[in-house]
Amino acid sequence: MIPIITMQGIEKTYGSGNTEVRALDGVDFAIYPGEFVAVMGPSGSGKSTCMNIVGCLDVPTAGEYRFCGLDIARFQMDQLALLRRNYLGFVFQSFNLIPRTSALENVELPLVYKGVPRKERRDRALKALADVGLAERADHTPAELSGGQQQRVAIARALVTNPTLLLADEPTGNLDTSTTEDVINLLKRLNEKRGITVVMVTHEPEVAQHAKRVLWFVDGKLQKDGTPEEVLR
Repeated sequence: MIPIITMQGIEKTYGSGNTEVRALDGVDFAIYPGEFVAVMGPSGSGKSTCMNIVGCLDVPTAGEYRFCGLDIARFQMDQLALLRRNYLGFVFQSFNLIPRTSALENVELPLVYKGVPRKERRDRALKALADVGLAERADHTPAELSGGQQQRVAIARALVTNPTLLLADEPTGNLDTSTTEDVINLLKRLNEKRGITVVMVTHEPEVAQHAKRVLWFVDGKLQKDGTPEEVLR
């Protein structure tokens, strides 16, 4: 089985000389289809930099990153944009919904960029909302939804393009305990029932416990890689 993500000797530096900061320092790992991986570490550990490289939002200074076997270093900027649009789904801590548009229109947006016909994108968006339990809220704007409902809309938007990989950056960071549990259970269900590969950055051990695997970063290095029980004990 070909890994979705292969990182070999990944380095990322910012600045030079006395101001050089090494955000990633020789990182190696692979993530396979169907995994649910939590990325953790203290502030400044490199976990967000790693997520940005995985999501093709940044490029490494050195090393090799392969997505589904393809060498990302060979991609031009427009090709990276197409890869993100067609193969990656993003979920952010701040939801990033458009305030004055309905949940349905927010979910449709990635399909608009892909040029999907109006009826098809409406049907697909309604199905995505139904998948996250919000079909009855399709006409509501973000202001009319709770934080948990807004995050579920954001997850539906990420899923509507049928991505190969779902990247979630602190998806429960703005949610209370009860709503956090709802969102994590949704991600688990999508992973276990639909086989969607999930990579999630989190600083909460209680959230990471729900993943199948944890990558623990310290000072730009991958220090631990194992089950939650192994890494978080």
